[in-house]
Amino acid sequence: MLKRLLFLVLLLASLPAAAQPVPGRKPQPTPSVGLELVLLVDGSASITVGDLEFQLRGHAAAFADPEVAEALAARGVAVTLAAFSGPKSLHVLVPWTVISSPEDSQAFAGRILAAPREGRADSTAIGSAIEEAARLFGTGGVRSERQVIDLVANGFSNAGVDPAQARDRAAARGITINALAILDEFPWLEEYFAENVIGGANCFTRSALDRETFVAALRQKLVLEVAALP
Repeated sequence: MLKRLLFLVLLLASLPAAAQPVPGRKPQPTPSVGLELVLLVDGSASITVGDLEFQLRGHAAAFADPEVAEALAARGVAVTLAAFSGPKSLHVLVPWTVISSPEDSQAFAGRILAAPREGRADSTAIGSAIEEAARLFGTGGVRSERQVIDLVANGFSNAGVDPAQARDRAAARGITINALAILDEFPWLEEYFAENVIGGANCFTRSALDRETFVAALRQKLVLEVAALP
């Protein structure tokens, strides 16, 4: 028995230092960012494959813009991009990415351009998209001061959860929902978003009529979201 105990003591002593617990070592803290941002693009039946491409290229152009890249880097942002259509259809196209430098923003723009194009002939479930997007917060390995959902669409909600109810539940959790309306089909869509979709601290809606105004509106929107201006 004594020989056996002696053998075990010698065996433990021979283990490398990395294999033994280090007294007093604290677990690494979770990285902190100024903003967690979920970007939602419309992939429903009202959006053709070309329109989805237009949305994605517009987002890529916005993140490649030097002013936007500087604002994101200065604040520190974790961002992900997803497409939605009908209920329970949210599909992440670009996973959570931390942007802490202008180069990170440029790289994220490249990931958007490389993302899969999956146009879905389905309904437009904005409320469901808000609820599913809210569940993405806290899954990116960071903690943040603010959480924002940034939704782009060219139609109103016609399926799934009522968007106003989903908006209110998300806002009660401290999540802000902003929106960008593409007015190619419904000229009153910005007012609809203002009444039924946006919510939370410093929420706002913007609109775009064509591709040029879309990129400009999206750039301004991102800067405002990072700055958290009223």
